[in-house]
Amino acid sequence: MSRKYFGTDGIRGTANTAPMTAEVALKVGMAAGHYFTRGDHRHKVVIGKDTRLSGYMLEPALVAGFTSMGMDVMLVGPMPTPAVAMLTKSMRADIGVMISASHNPFQDNGIKLFGPDGFKLSDEVELEIEALMESDLSGKLVPANALGRAKRIDDAPGRYIEAVKSSLPGTVTLEGLRIVLDCAHGAGYSVAPKVLRELGADVIEIGTSPNGLNINDQCGSTYTKTMCDRVLAEKADVGIALDGDADRVQMCDEKGHLIDGDQLMGLVVTHWKRTGQLRGNALVATVMSNLGLERYLESNDVRLIRTKVGDRYVVEQMRALDCNVGGEQSGHIVLSDFASTGDGLLAALQVLAVLASREGPVSELSRVFEPLPQILKNVRYSAGSDPLAQSSVIEAISLAERAFNGDGRILIRKSGTEPLIRVMAEGDDAIKVEQIVDGIVAEITAVAG
Repeated sequence: MSRKYFGTDGIRGTANTAPMTAEVALKVGMAAGHYFTRGDHRHKVVIGKDTRLSGYMLEPALVAGFTSMGMDVMLVGPMPTPAVAMLTKSMRADIGVMISASHNPFQDNGIKLFGPDGFKLSDEVELEIEALMESDLSGKLVPANALGRAKRIDDAPGRYIEAVKSSLPGTVTLEGLRIVLDCAHGAGYSVAPKVLRELGADVIEIGTSPNGLNINDQCGSTYTKTMCDRVLAEKADVGIALDGDADRVQMCDEKGHLIDGDQLMGLVVTHWKRTGQLRGNALVATVMSNLGLERYLESNDVRLIRTKVGDRYVVEQMRALDCNVGGEQSGHIVLSDFASTGDGLLAALQVLAVLASREGPVSELSRVFEPLPQILKNVRYSAGSDPLAQSSVIEAISLAERAFNGDGRILIRKSGTEPLIRVMAEGDDAIKVEQIVDGIVAEITAVAG
């Protein structure tokens, strides 16, 4: 069954333009509220958001939808996505909602849904909610005396701060560490600096002055130059950059060199294997993770299990195989002993804990494997077209795969959130990798419209 609203990470689009309108948000609230109304107890939903201006439009529309179905609404305001997931479970809510477009610019927004267990919904449940959104729900509205109520949860930030800090042993502190922290003017702008300072770090803040329009604007995990430059200027030990909803992280060393998600996961996984914390003897990652990571893990007798792109699919596989570490090269890192979804701040703390247990600068400790040359390029295509179905593109991809002859790999996929085709290749020969990507990109561009 085809999807009309939900993509790889909830519903997303340009604010005040379909599907990211108040009308659609109202339908989401009504449909999800009806779907998760089970039993005779008083039902409730947790709603959080990032710092985008359009959150002021979408939040009340969702509140209206849920309360019309008899659900009480607990509003936590600007909070990281993983905080909403955590609070949904800890407050015994029936559903959680995060209003955010993650790393996208301010004009975009999105709606992510969590079940009562704090995990993102399955494809099947999202399709059922879509069907309800398209149906007539007027007959499901509760009577006037059964409408839900809405209230602010003022202590929500403190609950999350304590939960994140408790992921570290009580003996671990960050004293002596000088850290540049970039919160992308997003959902982590208030809680993240407090966590690091309470653990003893000297924190230099970037991206902690949101105005509704500056989220992810030349800052955060998708624009790491700001963090890297500031680390050098401040002579800091390490840099941490979160994205707009703080569910992903990128880090850099004291030289301003980036440490991507693959390196961070490799560092944590092999440390946890040595300390007996690793479950499943595996890391669950996506098809985007570098082949160098896979070879490094094999040398440490750890399996790399790949899924399609999207932290939701990583989490599903982690649960199925009882693994406790997973994530994406982009910095979505899921540590299921402590969280049900990607948590940039929590992941950064676990990395810092590993680094603190060893002697030496971050630059020497954090680069655990040599990545293979990898190139990723995006091609924008016209709505309604399907360049990947064209014979010339199919032939170009086939020729490229034969050219590698087992010394690399090619991945081509459509973005789940934008009209982009992502072309990625990696291999031992950097020149060959670049030639292969450029050749495929040229063929797709020629037919993309």
